[in-house]
Amino acid sequence: MMNYPILYSFRRCPYAMRARLAIAISGVQVELREVVLRDKPDALLQASPKGTVPVLVTDENTVIDESIDIMMWALHSNDPDKWLGDSSTEVEVSIQALINNNDGEFKHYLDRYKYADRFPEHSQLYYRQQAEKTLLHLEQALTDKDYLFGNSPSLADMAILPFIRQFAFVDKDWFDNSDYTNLKLWLEEFIASPLFNSIMTKYPQWHADDNKQLFPELE
Repeated sequence: MMNYPILYSFRRCPYAMRARLAIAISGVQVELREVVLRDKPDALLQASPKGTVPVLVTDENTVIDESIDIMMWALHSNDPDKWLGDSSTEVEVSIQALINNNDGEFKHYLDRYKYADRFPEHSQLYYRQQAEKTLLHLEQALTDKDYLFGNSPSLADMAILPFIRQFAFVDKDWFDNSDYTNLKLWLEEFIASPLFNSIMTKYPQWHADDNKQLFPELE
């Protein structure tokens, strides 16, 4: 029986989403193991003791437990839509800066905006306003193009979009009525895309005696 790389994932986690996006577009199949975060399997904790998702165990038993590194692993295997592009060093630095801001400052305030009752130091409005600094930057970047670095998606778009989706759904009415015209269109097209819908299939919690669930499911 063929051995596949193993991906521990959780459907709603934005980090796991972006890993699945890159794997799906690459067409490199993995064995998907859907994790319930309150009931993490021993195999996940043995592979990566920090116990977060996503975690990829390659067919060479290398453990990759950072989502961006999993994206790069998949795209270096196959990058049919040129998410990595033929970027100049300057563009690569700009892409990395956007991802770093998303994973750092924006995620910090996103968590507090979403779970404001856990962080009573400030109001939910304050946390949203701090997160909006990132939204304003992205809105401006999308002024004259469909994606952050041109008219086709890049690593930056696909690494950041799952987090903007999470932000939007904290207060969907507010977001839908906000002035982020470009950002809303960018997000709407992403959510409606066949690629996004292909990675959001619901799978049951993985158990050690289950049959393998391959992802993406190739026709």
